[in-house]
Amino acid sequence: MKLMTTREEQMMRACTSILIGKDASADGSVIIGRNEDSKPAWPKHFQQMPAPAPYTFTSKDTGFTLDIPETGVRYTATPEWTDEYGVFAEDGINGYGVAMSATESAYANPRVLAYDPLNPKGIGEEAMVTVVLPYIHSAREGVARLGQIVAEYGTSESNGILFADQQEAWYMETGSGHQWVAARIPDDNYAVIANELTIEEIDFEDTDNFMFNPTIAEFAESHHLWTRDTPFVFREIFGTNDESDAIYNWPRVVAGQQMFSPNTTFYEFGETDLPWLQHPDKPIQIDDAMRFLSNHFEQTPFDPAANGPQAHKYRPISLANTQESHLLQLRPQVDNSIAGIHWLAMGVAAESIYVPFYAGMTDSPEDYHHGALPYSSDSAYWRYKLLGTLADRHFGLAKKSLKVLQDDTFAKHLRLIAQTDKQLATAADPRQLVTEASHQAAAIAREATDKLIAQMITDATKESPLRFQVDPNL
Repeated sequence: MKLMTTREEQMMRACTSILIGKDASADGSVIIGRNEDSKPAWPKHFQQMPAPAPYTFTSKDTGFTLDIPETGVRYTATPEWTDEYGVFAEDGINGYGVAMSATESAYANPRVLAYDPLNPKGIGEEAMVTVVLPYIHSAREGVARLGQIVAEYGTSESNGILFADQQEAWYMETGSGHQWVAARIPDDNYAVIANELTIEEIDFEDTDNFMFNPTIAEFAESHHLWTRDTPFVFREIFGTNDESDAIYNWPRVVAGQQMFSPNTTFYEFGETDLPWLQHPDKPIQIDDAMRFLSNHFEQTPFDPAANGPQAHKYRPISLANTQESHLLQLRPQVDNSIAGIHWLAMGVAAESIYVPFYAGMTDSPEDYHHGALPYSSDSAYWRYKLLGTLADRHFGLAKKSLKVLQDDTFAKHLRLIAQTDKQLATAADPRQLVTEASHQAAAIAREATDKLIAQMITDATKESPLRFQVDPNL
């Protein structure tokens, strides 16, 4: 994975994100999630990362170096199968019950990059989770830590970064080499984001709900990017809104807002410049968020699986390049350092299963530590990619079987979580309990998936081009 320089190259690693405030979710959880999109075959692992001792971090991707004098805490993460290009830890919940997902690739306009270019040796996606998540006690603290790093060392990319704790969710955007802003998601709102700088007006006086590089107003004004007596609309000053956005980015936002706010949102495919924050028409369930990250414009002419004349007009949310999809659920009235849920679907979300892992588990199942190139049967990543590859042969027929699989396992997972939560109140060793529950959740999904894979392979034997039958006994 080389350092990406052009917009077309960056789109190779392009994601879709969702953030849900605690009053917008059905159970009072704060939820953040993202599809990590890069290549159709690029395995991910999943593990509990140990608490790091003080050390000097050096990025294999950009050469960015940071001395870290403090000791960190454990955190879940989905690193790459190879560290040749760096870690790309991507997402997780730490030992303080704080969640982070990084990054949502975005694009700054040439005006701002002329005056504050990206720093090829600055911090990038590869490093962000590793140097931030183990050291933060709150979502707000995560924004502050990463913001300080970006301001001092610069960043190699324009990105969106998601943070959450039990009380609030924050979305941060790096708009140029050193300039950044962040906004708190209102408790009764959600946001869906798709590869564009999306934060709208920044209120520099409202430090409860906005954070930013202290120099950003002066920077924008001095370079004639903004007039001080007008609203500071970040995405208009720093972002893009062109033909590529109309095809590649905004349709995914339309799909999300149509899904969660159908009675109050009337935007159609092809529209751009949508509001980035919305109220849901009804409280959002965790499986609603899964459905969003699994969306490929089904029941529209733009569904690529339908293969109609407009099937590939817009870039869908769920697509073959998804390496993994995650939802980080920080729940009310629990210790989220133990009982926060890291929902993880390896491979393409539409063709996979979200497995719930407790944040406090001591480690993940063995098959989540395996997976390289080429395919191997001992890997959780490759198990779900195999399921998707078999489903792709006749997706129209397979999607019913996939839905049954997903619904059945989700119901079993919810029951398992409820049982485990009840036992946590009196558990002598809470981490051992949630480790066993996490491994059980993975086993439920593994066994059901292997059963469907076996059936698909068996059925596929009837479709050989060498099949020739005159007598049924021959």
